[in-house]
Amino acid sequence: MSVPLYEAKAELFRLLGHPVRIRVLELLQEGPKPVRDLLAVIDVEATGLSQHLAVLRRSGVVSAQRDGSTMVYSLAGGDVAELMRAARVLLTQKLAGQYDLLLELRQGDEDEPAD
Repeated sequence: MSVPLYEAKAELFRLLGHPVRIRVLELLQEGPKPVRDLLAVIDVEATGLSQHLAVLRRSGVVSAQRDGSTMVYSLAGGDVAELMRAARVLLTQKLAGQYDLLLELRQGDEDEPAD
């Protein structure tokens, strides 16, 4: 029995719904990185990072290659980077709208007479 597309999308977003996983994806947009480089930047224990990387790998979002004793992770495809860029655009638009509202509220304070 196949899963409806909307459920599959919801599962993907659920898998991505952790700050450590998002940070990993942001860093991997710059190119493949060994685990030690990710650990140096992300404030998480090695075992925690390993678990998050395993989730991302099982979901097909990242891939891993062994280079000697080092595991090197990379984005599984350009679509992941595109998803991260789309999220940045959406957040930028949301925050811009909030900033505009803040300016409007502050201007409203200037228009009101002081007591």
